[in-house]
Parts: sequence; structure tokens; C-alpha cells
Amino acid sequence: MTASADDDTASIRVWDLPTRLFHWTLACVVTGSVISAQIGGNAMVWHFRFGYAAFTLLAFRLLWGFVGGRWSRFASFVHGPGALRRYLRGERRAGEHLDVGHNPLGSLSVYALLGLLVAQVATGLVADDEISNVGPLNRFVSDATASRATAWHTEWGQWLIYGVVALHVAAIAYYRLRRGVDLVRPMLSGDKTLPAATPAATDNLATRLIALLLAALCAAAVAWVVSLGG
Repeated sequence: MTASADDDTASIRVWDLPTRLFHWTLACVVTGSVISAQIGGNAMVWHFRFGYAAFTLLAFRLLWGFVGGRWSRFASFVHGPGALRRYLRGERRAGEHLDVGHNPLGSLSVYALLGLLVAQVATGLVADDEISNVGPLNRFVSDATASRATAWHTEWGQWLIYGVVALHVAAIAYYRLRRGVDLVRPMLSGDKTLPAATPAATDNLATRLIALLLAALCAAAVAWVVSLGG
């Protein structure tokens, strides 16, 4: 934490390194998944690989949401209707930090996107396009279930993800252009200029090693799940 010229504010670590790497890696993986699906053919090999990478990242984020830095934990951005109303009205309660990590509106989009991506990965694992692409766990479900999963994966699922991503990008642009708040830079550097009393996220060698171990365990678990279809 570095104090600014104004004694009331300081540069506060909000996003720990594992969270930042997760965020940008997931963005690349989703982009790669979309592009490979649109190309089709031999590119579908990469579509499956991107899907397994997304599976690994989502599993990691689920765990990191409980043991990660303060503002990366789910508990820090579970906001009730009252908090959402206060945020929209510009009101604050003493000790309330609605603009530090994910604000009440942002938290809704985060949960929606994570939920949709989980559904997309899950349906992809059992999907069957009846041409040449079959999910590794397809043999564990009925034909009817596989058909519904495929329909979701190729239709509603992907379009809902596009919509939420578009809203996410639009919100970032709105905050930057209309409110003068840069939401991208903190996700790159990890820091925000905030009231000096704002609690900082723990982001040190120990937490990063824990994150690396969790990521490795998640990758191993995903590899094992995929191998079940072999």
C-alpha cells in the first residue's frame, strides 16, 4: 500500500495476481473457444482444448472464491437487494465498501457469467452434434439428455454468454466515459486509489504458491474427468 499526496487516500491492492491471471486467461480461452467453434472442422480439436482449459479455470475460481484475496472471495461481493438499492442511490453505510471490488451491479454480471460458463462447459462435456464431435462424458447420459445439452451448448448457452459479455464490456465503457472510473487498469496492476483505511487483499508469495497448487490440482482433476470417457 502506497500513500498518495492526499493523506486520505492510498494505492490499495484489490485484485491479487491469481485473480488477475484468471480473468485475462479466461477471456483469452473464451475467445479462442468461440473462434474455433465458428471455424469448425479440424479447429474443433482446439475447441475441446479451450473447453477443458475453461473447465480448469472455473474450478480454480470456485476454490479461489473461498481462499483467495479479500476482494476475490465470494463473500466480498454477495450483495443483497438493500445494498443494490443503496448503491444505485449513491448511499453508503459506515464500513461498507461497495466500490472496492465488484460493486453490487458488477457482482450480478460476474455470477451470471460464471454460471453460464459452468453450464456451457457441463453441456459440452456430454454433447453430441451427431456428426463428428462428441463430449468425453457423453456415454454417461441418455440420448435425450445429450440432445438437450447439445441444443443448449450450440444455441441458448452461447448467445446468453455473448449477451452477458457485451453488457460487461458496455458497463466498463460506461464507467470510464461517463463516471471517469477505470475498471481495466486495476485488473492489470491489481491496485486502486481508495480511502487509506480500505482493507487490502493479501497478495504475496505464499498466496501465489497456494494458487499455483490449486491450479495444478484443478488441471489434474479435469484431466481425470475427461479420461473417464476414454
